[in-house]
Amino acid sequence: MKEGVLGLGGARWFDLEDSASGAVRRVFLWIPPGEAPEAGWPALMLTDGNAVIATAIDAMRAQAFYPSGTNLGWGVLIAIGYPTDEAYDPFRRSWDLGPPPGATYPPFWEGTPEVKTGGGAEMARFLLDEVRPFVAARVPLDLAHQGLFGHSFGGLFALWLMFTRPDAFSHWIAASPAITWEESFLLTHRDGFAPKGKPLSLLLSAGEWEGAALAPFQIGAEDADKRLAEKERIRTIAAAEEMAGHLDKIQGISAHYETYAGETHMSVLPVAVNRALHHVFALKKNASVG
Repeated sequence: MKEGVLGLGGARWFDLEDSASGAVRRVFLWIPPGEAPEAGWPALMLTDGNAVIATAIDAMRAQAFYPSGTNLGWGVLIAIGYPTDEAYDPFRRSWDLGPPPGATYPPFWEGTPEVKTGGGAEMARFLLDEVRPFVAARVPLDLAHQGLFGHSFGGLFALWLMFTRPDAFSHWIAASPAITWEESFLLTHRDGFAPKGKPLSLLLSAGEWEGAALAPFQIGAEDADKRLAEKERIRTIAAAEEMAGHLDKIQGISAHYETYAGETHMSVLPVAVNRALHHVFALKKNASVG
């Protein structure tokens, strides 16, 4: 196992080999200052770790020291990414965050392998059976207060995991989730979902320009018509709103949807990460959707 210092607030990274598949994923870990609460630290696990860990750490460090002004408490941050200096590994995340059964798609770039989805069960096992014990051996965790954040494909993965393993986390955050991906198969998991056990708290969200309208800077562009057709097909905002409305009616689930002004599918990420922190670590719950 390789490990190193991220150089941001004492965060570290560890390249963990999946005991079943042999795949190596990079686990970023940030631990709050001070002693852990008696029950252990609450924690937030984030997918697309390379792209989100610095934002999450800075948002936490800038706010949690001033709880009376921010309502944000301290918590452990765990982000799952890959051994790369890039923000994303598109090929690997397609497999890891694509729930089963999955499908095969043309390569992202000429001369590269076909893209496969459907490895979500492998990723879920890695998170729950390998990453969580690995972290718990290094810092005390409150296993009753754990959150999972995912954006786009990660949001799809988070919702799928909630439907199939509702006991895995207490707080769920799906930002700009790809609900309509692969013929909206996720809705077959949603229908009839009736979790038992402790209540679940779910936050869904999207950027303002993920709806039916183009962002101002996209109006008049050569690909404007293509973008509008894609928006109509994907229905990111509408699908997330519908999902929240459906799930909030189910006993044992508190589901809420938010739209973030002026944001596109990619620019929304820092805002969504910050809101995820507040969803999981809010001190006064009546001041948060958590």
